This record gives sequence, C-alpha cells and structure tokens, in this order.
Amino acid sequence: MSGIEIDIETRYVERESNPEEDRYVFAYTITIRNQGREPGQLLNRHWWITDGQGEVQEVEGPGVVGQQPHIPPGQAFRYTSAAVLATPVGAMHGSYEFKREDGSLFDVPIPAFSLCIPSMIH
Repeated sequence: MSGIEIDIETRYVERESNPEEDRYVFAYTITIRNQGREPGQLLNRHWWITDGQGEVQEVEGPGVVGQQPHIPPGQAFRYTSAAVLATPVGAMHGSYEFKREDGSLFDVPIPAFSLCIPSMIH
C-alpha cells in the first residue's frame, strides 16, 4: 500500500470552449495526498482521455504541470490542468509513477472521472 490518495474536481471552461467547432475545454484540479509513512516523488503521469464518441487520447510524460513534486507524509500537492474534447462529455483515468526514498518505483492509479458540460447532467 502506497498511502497516496487522489481527489479530483472538474469544471467546464465555457469561455475557452467553442461548441460550433467541437471544442469543449474542461479544467480538472487534482489533490495528491500522502497518507503513508514515507515521502514519495511523482515522476511521471499517464492518462487516457476518452470523448463521447469513444475516441481515446493517450498522454504520458514527466511530472505534472512542469513539476515532479516531492510529497512528505501528511502533506499534499494540488494542481490544475485541462483537457480539450471534441464532444460535450467524456472521461479520464490514468496513473502516476512515484519513487520512494530507497529508489524503488510504484504506480498510483487515478480513478476514472467524468468530464461533462453542466447542461448534460440530469
């Protein structure tokens, strides 16, 4: 057990979206909490972003928002990023790769979450 917990908040960014051109922008804020007993450093991210037509974008690379944060026990790191979809609904899920102090690596799954414009919610 890694002790890393992931919380996600999403919102539709209407001012940057253009539905006439199939452009829907969603911001997501992720809080990564270290509830474990040892520090960890986030090295890499891996995302699968699926739009409402089933088209999947795979995104991977170092860190998040240009950082590879070191998160001590009892601390959290929070960041906001965005995804652009061609449909008004979609979903994301993925994983973060972390490094322990001893150099060993472990993955933390990012649970699936929905991206949806407010008028689509019933």
